[in-house]
Amino acid sequence: MSTNLIGLDTAKTEQLASDLNELLANYQIFYMNVRGYHWNIKGDNFFELHAKFEELYDDLLLKVDEIAERILTLGHRPAHSYSVYIERSSVEERRNVSGGKVAVGQILESFAKLIRKQRDILSTAGEAEDEGTVSLMSDYISQQEKTVWMYRSYLGQ
Repeated sequence: MSTNLIGLDTAKTEQLASDLNELLANYQIFYMNVRGYHWNIKGDNFFELHAKFEELYDDLLLKVDEIAERILTLGHRPAHSYSVYIERSSVEERRNVSGGKVAVGQILESFAKLIRKQRDILSTAGEAEDEGTVSLMSDYISQQEKTVWMYRSYLGQ
């Protein structure tokens, strides 16, 4: 078995890096969607949602950087072009959304995709004995489960 500089199996880190690049693509598209919601939101809850969307996109941007740095730590290169992000993301690009409930519903759909992908990566990282990626995914999942509950509560679900 060949290992990288941090002692992980090179073949397993290659798979993890590929999975993390797909996750990175999803985060980048989600981030841009939320920026659009923030800029274009209208209606009774403008002030509340405008601030909430800013809080969310700030968090997503931090996670984008953490994921890219994790890929680099594993010895691979993070994707860094929107053409790749569009191609690899299961989170759909959203345009011209100004309704609060529509935006929140789309945010919930995106979180569902992220959490599902992160659970898959968590499992793969566990099998590879990659504690760094396990820890990152575990933190994201627990934070996002609470966020999903809050957004669902906003929608009355």
